[in-house]
Amino acid sequence: MATPYNIHVKPHESGLLRFSQDNASADKVSELLQKDIENHHVFFNTGGFHNHIPHHLLTLYGTGAGPSALQAAFSKNASYQIRASTPDSSIVGELQTDYPAAAPKYLGKGKHYAAFLRFFQTEMETKSWQDVLKEYIFKEDDATAKDLYERLFAGFLHPMIQLMFGVEWQQPAIVAEALAQTAVHDNWLGGFLAEAEKRAEQLEPGTYRPLTELFEELHDKKHAKLAQSARLDDSQKIRDGVMARAPEEALDYISQIKVRPEELEERTAEMAHNAAYIAAASSWHPPHVPKYDFFLIHHLNAVPIFLTINEQAWIPTALKVRFLEWKMRIDVVQYIARGCPPLHPEALHSFAMKDGTAASEPKELLPRFHGIMDDGHTIKVARSLLIAQEQTNKFGEDKPWLKIKGDDWLRAHYLLLEGTEGEQDSNWVRSAGFEGAWKDVPKL
Repeated sequence: MATPYNIHVKPHESGLLRFSQDNASADKVSELLQKDIENHHVFFNTGGFHNHIPHHLLTLYGTGAGPSALQAAFSKNASYQIRASTPDSSIVGELQTDYPAAAPKYLGKGKHYAAFLRFFQTEMETKSWQDVLKEYIFKEDDATAKDLYERLFAGFLHPMIQLMFGVEWQQPAIVAEALAQTAVHDNWLGGFLAEAEKRAEQLEPGTYRPLTELFEELHDKKHAKLAQSARLDDSQKIRDGVMARAPEEALDYISQIKVRPEELEERTAEMAHNAAYIAAASSWHPPHVPKYDFFLIHHLNAVPIFLTINEQAWIPTALKVRFLEWKMRIDVVQYIARGCPPLHPEALHSFAMKDGTAASEPKELLPRFHGIMDDGHTIKVARSLLIAQEQTNKFGEDKPWLKIKGDDWLRAHYLLLEGTEGEQDSNWVRSAGFEGAWKDVPKL
């Protein structure tokens, strides 16, 4: 049984793609996830780089991988993790006594992860994981929930992605991990997104514009200040670039994004489709080997949580709409921060792999993605592309936001596989809109 302290995945619990799994794989993924939560910190170094083991294992499991692939992925990535620490019982006690008063002393500090993890685990001893999320994330007009909600968008969406796996697999322990991870992230982005929301609320409802149009328009010279606000040598390109050099322009631009409640399902699919299109179409930079952008893929890899959240009847529609709007806005900001990489839809229409691979559908490539021994980013992108395709297909082929159609989806996977399979110095390009980011990428 899954509890706040014990991870237990069943064979039929394979996530949104509904792959068939067996007892051996379910037992193995449960065993390895349990080892991770008991033995590893949420970060693997003092720089705040994230432990991706839970994401990696559940994504492999959720795309049909068996016990040997699961064990190989765990063994590859367990060796460099920071050991889990013992929670400070006095801090846990403070949080239990008066969380709103105590938490600010410890928020944003990785060394307190263990205390936050134990606190949220104890909260789930007497409440469901749904009720804990309702209290600490999805609660209107509450300062505590506001703070943690804003922190979900920190760290290149890693807290959100961790929560995604907990909710999709309905594992209280992973939900507790996600809340603790959220708590130890900084919150310098929250106020910015809150201001964008405020400005959006003040605007009269305008004519609908496809999300892809907002990305493409950034290449118009009238938006040059905003589009060129980040620089390759910026340490943090959102904070030190976009927010520092063009804050008003950025806020005005992303405040155009608004979602009506009755549009929630389709606009969620649109967001998923757009995240896939931006990631795939910006990976083509001839004559170089195609490379997806390391930062943009996180905005694709976070897509599944929005589908799962939309299924939760206990979350009000207004909060689901808000969650989606914030995601769409940060997608645009991240694209600007990566230098507004040119988009090449022609690659999705014509790219062919050097080795002559000719699959009939993307799922045929999953065994090859399973064999890529990285930290899980690649298989997460492949899964998210599959999910985005499923969502897109629900709405036919005549929507104004459609950019990827038919076999274009297969070629999006080809582009990913070409840049990640085999011997690669790096599977990704970092900040694809800057020419300097491509200087060490090999040529095709």
